[in-house]
Amino acid sequence: MSKKRAIISYEKLTIDQKKQILKDFPDGYANHLTTIKTPTGQMLDALIWETDEVIYLVKINKMTPKAPAVDDEEEDFEDDFDKVDVKDGEEDSNSDSDDDDDDYGDKPDDDGDEEE
Repeated sequence: MSKKRAIISYEKLTIDQKKQILKDFPDGYANHLTTIKTPTGQMLDALIWETDEVIYLVKINKMTPKAPAVDDEEEDFEDDFDKVDVKDGEEDSNSDSDDDDDDYGDKPDDDGDEEE
């Protein structure tokens, strides 16, 4: 005797059915998906899931992550590194000025005298 066959959307499965799919595919079902072309020409992904009584063709809606607009995000991110928050009276720690070394007293002053 052959098993009953059914087509169902993943969203319409009961919680118990979803739990059973997780048990049957503990490593995930992404590698078990089949791409099917509908009579209207639409492509859909489906999982063939077999129980004791029924062979299900479970329609899966692929969740495509929403990618942010690349130009906007990258420009904003890069701009944050270009901006340096310098308080009044302080110098940028990344500056190439030789004045930073004068604070330590290891260089002679402008008039040639060494600090002691």
